[in-house]
Amino acid sequence: MPTLNVDKTNFDISSKGRLLMSQQKKVESMLKPKIIPTLGLLGATVNAMALIAPGAFLWITYQLQAAATAPNGASVASDIWSGIVVALGVCFLTALSYAQLAKIYPEAGFASCVYFAEKAFLDSRGEKHSTPTSLARFAKLATGWAAHLFYWVYPGVMVAFMATMIGYIYNAFTGKSFSNTELTLIGAVFALVTGYIGYRGVTGSTKTSLWINIIQLATLVIFSGLAMFYRLANPQHATQWAFSGGWDTIKFHSFQGVLVQSTIAILILVGFESCTALSAETKEPEKTIPKAIILSLLIQGCIAYLLEYFATGLMISEKLVNTTTTAATATAAATTTTVTGMAAAAASSAPIGDLTRLLGDSLLHGVGFGLMVTMAVTVAIAIIGTTLSCMNTAIRVTCGMAEDRELPEMLGFMHGNFSTPHMAMWALVGVSTIIAAIGVRSVVGLTGITLASNLGTFILYGLTCIFTVVAFKDRKDFSLLKHGVIPVLGVIANVIMVGAILYLYIIGNADAVSEAHICFWIAGGWAAVSLLYVGLTSVKKHYAIRMITCVIRPEQLGEVTSALKKENLVVGMTIMDVRGFGRQRGETNGDASEEETIRFLPKLKLEILVRDWDVHRTMDTIANSLRTGEIGDGKIVVFEAVSAMRIRTAEKGVYAL
Repeated sequence: MPTLNVDKTNFDISSKGRLLMSQQKKVESMLKPKIIPTLGLLGATVNAMALIAPGAFLWITYQLQAAATAPNGASVASDIWSGIVVALGVCFLTALSYAQLAKIYPEAGFASCVYFAEKAFLDSRGEKHSTPTSLARFAKLATGWAAHLFYWVYPGVMVAFMATMIGYIYNAFTGKSFSNTELTLIGAVFALVTGYIGYRGVTGSTKTSLWINIIQLATLVIFSGLAMFYRLANPQHATQWAFSGGWDTIKFHSFQGVLVQSTIAILILVGFESCTALSAETKEPEKTIPKAIILSLLIQGCIAYLLEYFATGLMISEKLVNTTTTAATATAAATTTTVTGMAAAAASSAPIGDLTRLLGDSLLHGVGFGLMVTMAVTVAIAIIGTTLSCMNTAIRVTCGMAEDRELPEMLGFMHGNFSTPHMAMWALVGVSTIIAAIGVRSVVGLTGITLASNLGTFILYGLTCIFTVVAFKDRKDFSLLKHGVIPVLGVIANVIMVGAILYLYIIGNADAVSEAHICFWIAGGWAAVSLLYVGLTSVKKHYAIRMITCVIRPEQLGEVTSALKKENLVVGMTIMDVRGFGRQRGETNGDASEEETIRFLPKLKLEILVRDWDVHRTMDTIANSLRTGEIGDGKIVVFEAVSAMRIRTAEKGVYAL
């Protein structure tokens, strides 16, 4: 058996080879990180709430919503609040479906949505495992594609928002503006810092998320209260309000307007499902996760957003002033125009910052600038939490798929100390920086990457609703309302949202078409890469073969053979009597002898040829049948087998097995 070279700077091993049991346990814990459930309902909920982050999104997305237009170019800013209501309906239908799946699949682990997809189809067909061409695998892969389009683009959107906000604050202090290159560098630093926090582990992330939620909820209550008081007191004697009153703020003004606004608003509401990826780190996940899903959406999505957007709409009047610049053409010079009200909100890189200055100057004796900076700081903190929460979810979904060998295995490597998929985290930091570089260039670029993330969101949510029907349709606890009506309505709602993105932006004005192009380039590029990777790996999984060798105790041969036969994983096996030693030098009680001696223990060595697709399942089956937790359980090693031949028939490759 191969020995382990242990770093003597970290582990005190005497020159005579003494290795105490406590040191052995320390070595094992370093080599095989274990995930310990530490999160309760509060921890799971705040991790999801940090991704929703209402205080941050009011600041960073109001410009996109105020600048949104119908296909004919007309503003649809009047439907901001009603668009959020529609998006909330879509989210609640989906959240209820996620909650039901989380109840029956609490073991889902990191790749929760992907696991739901595969397990639903396996259970409905009475199958234990998927095959390279099974429907369960295709459902898993489609879900994984949509989840990555959502979770891996979303942090880049947040990085772009943070860089844009820092640029706004810099301009407020100096009157100068950052270049696109400088904004991209700011975004890169932010992505790196946030990635490092996530790399350190989910416990620290939860504490950060808790404080972020407390700070941002307190801030938005103060802002909303001041905004509504501003409308009642009217200290600047405004006469041209964006909305005539409370009813005008919340009512539906046009069907197209509501659809356009809802396709943007989904960005500010997603995240309730992120806690499902933390089930491995959550106590009693079958009870805790479903509650956390609904609570996070109810508190922030339904209460906080509807309050703050209502208050903001009431406050906007002609006293909000900004300028727009028309680019120079071959026949005309560039022109600058002063705009007010909702048009001014659309023209500003941070309209909530402008409104906060109005509140401070008119209601709080001229402290507008200080109040704006204070709110900006709380928003920056909230964006950190939002980005962090999404990164945590993204890398866990990636890690789960990598462990399932549907993505490069290196993306599933776990850090020894922090138990986080650190390789996936650093890859995500790089991707987020690249995506942010598109977003900081203009509001068109920012909207384009936002739509790409939202497209992945709607597809993922729609698929999850479908999987809820599939998972429950043959179960005894099937409910027509919870497992039929609600998920079907969820599918319909998400399909409408996808159609709205595809239709409204394609037939819209020049900016809308450019935004759609950015969205489709990102989504299409990811689809092309995914199809190529899946195609190549599927061929390998189906036709390549591997040699699995394992060294076991002689008395356990029957157990491992029975386990492999039961799972239909082996059609042949070679057995050899061998002798060897491992880390304990042949000692089975944890203590090496006083003398520098090595004991060669009698073992059996098994050699098994299997399809590449069955490698991990075979390894798990062998390990589960042999594991006693005692020293000497053995080793499993896998080799690439170039080819194989059945001599009698001359069949080669997998056909020789």
